[in-house]
Amino acid sequence: MTNTKERAKDTCPHVYQCRLPLSTHTANHLADLLRRHLKAIRSRWRILPPGKIAVIVLAVLRHDQRLADMAGGNDVSESTVRRRRDELIGLLAPRHRAWAAL
Repeated sequence: MTNTKERAKDTCPHVYQCRLPLSTHTANHLADLLRRHLKAIRSRWRILPPGKIAVIVLAVLRHDQRLADMAGGNDVSESTVRRRRDELIGLLAPRHRAWAAL
């Protein structure tokens, strides 16, 4: 991971870190969903690997991290984080509906 001295727009210089209680199974499940989706749509590559995308999205959803903060720390744009978040929510939604119907 590279360090940058630049902050996301309109952020204060104070940064906090938190642990994301996350099982390996959860991260692998989301990464596998994303890998299958990318293969189905014949996407050739992404800047970040599916596992890292899954962890970033989980951090955004669980701790309500600002998209710009997560993007800046991972060398991607804010819109990329937003698209990945929406993409994974879309992949999880049909599974949740099927599980809720049981």
